[in-house]
Amino acid sequence: MSINLKKGGSINLNKEMTRLNKVLIGLGWEQTGRSVDLDASVFILGANGRLLAEEYFVFYNNLKSPDRAVEHMGDNRTGSAEDDDEIILANLESITPNAQELAICVSIHDAVNRGHNFGLLKDAYIRVVDVESKKEITRYDLDASHFIENAVVFAKVRKSGNEWYFHAASQGSMTELQGLVDMFL
Repeated sequence: MSINLKKGGSINLNKEMTRLNKVLIGLGWEQTGRSVDLDASVFILGANGRLLAEEYFVFYNNLKSPDRAVEHMGDNRTGSAEDDDEIILANLESITPNAQELAICVSIHDAVNRGHNFGLLKDAYIRVVDVESKKEITRYDLDASHFIENAVVFAKVRKSGNEWYFHAASQGSMTELQGLVDMFL
């Protein structure tokens, strides 16, 4: 059984499973008329909350982190996949020891020029799945609070000691992908 989170909610990922090693982060959405292209990205951050190095920004133009622990499975421009439209895989045990947090983000490609925002979508979600058991650990359904925004830090996976915690951040902005990059550089 999956845990549905509200904005600001968190869970200890390790306590949900006997052993959690690899997770799938799935993002999905449905179009409501105009074709909106969402782009998933992960920023691997150090203790200071900043990107470890440019190579630790995983997105459609950099599909793997240098330690190969985080991998983006490719860009879906239409939201037309049957299940998850974009997938990011993370091996929590293989992430460089300097990593303290993964910021999981979604932005809308060329949103300002196209007049796009999250309000043009329906059934947008993020979910975390244990790859080995295929058990959905948590799902965060987005609400209408981001209807005018085009970039969101959907969630953060934070390390505390040897355990990882999922936090549904839902921090929105109208800064597109570049604004997210600026936030974590």
